[in-house]
Formats: sequence, structure tokens, C-alpha cells
Amino acid sequence: MSRVLGIDVGGTKVAIGLSGSDGPAFSERVRLDTGADTLARALAAARALDAAPSAVGFSTCGVIRNGVVRLAPNVPGWEGLELPRLLREEYGAVPVAIDNDVNAAAAAELRWGALRGVSTGVYLNLGTGLAAALVVDGRVVPGAHGAAGEIGYLQVAPGEPAFADGRVPLEERISGSALAARGTALLGRTTTAAELLHLSGRPVSAPATGRQAQAVALVDEALRTLAMSVANLCVALDPELLVVGGGMMGAAELILPRLTAELRRAVPFPPEVRAARFTDDAPLLGALALAHAAAPSA
Repeated sequence: MSRVLGIDVGGTKVAIGLSGSDGPAFSERVRLDTGADTLARALAAARALDAAPSAVGFSTCGVIRNGVVRLAPNVPGWEGLELPRLLREEYGAVPVAIDNDVNAAAAAELRWGALRGVSTGVYLNLGTGLAAALVVDGRVVPGAHGAAGEIGYLQVAPGEPAFADGRVPLEERISGSALAARGTALLGRTTTAAELLHLSGRPVSAPATGRQAQAVALVDEALRTLAMSVANLCVALDPELLVVGGGMMGAAELILPRLTAELRRAVPFPPEVRAARFTDDAPLLGALALAHAAAPSA
């Protein structure tokens, strides 16, 4: 089998992997920090791995709309970048498949992971940000503008500040970055989503007080809001399976039962809930899955 490249550009890092077999593994890989000239440095590093791959998969934060990257303010120079054109200039006739990072992660789960063989499903990413990928007829649905599944923009309260106001209502309540920011403000010291989830999920022999009580209340509110929003999404799509991935799944034993219970309570035909097979490297593996699907032998 000819070799394919996967490239993932995230908010803080770029990951690049080379593979010569159809499986979730790399023969070589490199990692860079994002910053100035992110794309140029990424393409140079990819070129050093293989200057003539049979196909390239590219996973990016944000979405591609009218040939430019949108909804990606956290990578310097990325918002408005003409990514498809620049990749065509780099790779010429080599097939290049581009998708956002969450859709790419769902592609990896469809090809090798928990969504394999599923016709209608949802991939939910609980990480630094919050988004979902919608699967219909065994394929990720992009939507009319490439933004299907951007559930971070869902409103929680009617009329609250929303997209037009520069806000991301649901993501600002329950993503990893939101929990860290809210926890830091609440506790008066720097904290992380992982710490809050750990404190909330830790068994206690007596009612929680002080710091743990504050963490429990904050996480409980966030998980109730998340479960409600995911249940509403499942009512709309009627999936057979909900797969949950992302960095917050280090607390899967706390998160999955809450989602499962709410789906059973609120959804007429509740889907099965499973943890994703892939976590930390999901977008890069997704880029690899996109490359394999685009390769001439696919």
C-alpha cells in the first residue's frame, strides 16, 4: 500500500503522521507548536516525512466556508486562510481531503472505532471546546455551510448573547476551557477541568463541604446542561449510537452515566452510549482516515 499523510492543526499544536497501512497507526510522526507561519511550517514538516504521498488528510479547527477557514480565532493567521487553495498549490494532483477536527475524529471512529458499521449516530467531542459530528447513512454530514454539529453555539436561555454577539453560549458553560475558567473564578486559584471533574466524582463518606462542594455544584450544573442539550440533539436526529470522545473523557465514569440517564428520560428512542475508541490523537487519526478514504486505492 502506498503511503498517506495525516495533518492536524489544533489550537496549540500541529500533529503530522505518515502511514503505509490501513489502520489507526503511524510509521512516522512529528509535532509542532502553532504560532507564526503555522501552515508553512506544517507543510515543510510533512514534506520532510514524505514529499509525494498518495493522499493527504487535513484536520483543522474551524470550518471551511467559501474556500476559507471560519470560526477559528485561536490560531494566529488561521481565520480567513484560503486553506483549500494553498493545499492544492502544495500537492497538485494528489488527493487532499479537508474537514474540521471533530468531523475528522468521527471519521476515525467510523473507519476503525466505536462508530464502525453505524448508519445513524452522533460523535460528541468534550474537550477544550465543544462540538459534535452527525453521522447519517454511515457518513459524516457536513451541513449546508460545513458547520453541522457546531453545538457550542446552542443557546441555553432564550435571548441570551449568542453568535451575533461574539458568544458561544453552550461551549462557554460546559467545555473544558469553560470549566477551567469558571472553576478558577469560583475557587480563587488556577484550576483545570480535569481537577474539577476529579473532585466532583471522588467518593466521599460525608456530605461535601468547602472546595469539593463548590466543585460538585459547578460540575453538576454543567453536566445537567450538557445532558439536556445532547438529549435535544438526539431527539432531532434519532441516532442509534452516541459516541463520546475528547479530553474530558478522563472522567468517563462520571459523564457517561449522566448522559445515559438523561437520554433514557427524555428521548423517545434513546441511543446506546459508548466511549470513543480514540481520545488524545483522535483528530490526527481522523486526518489519516480522511487520507485513506481519498487515496486512489480506497
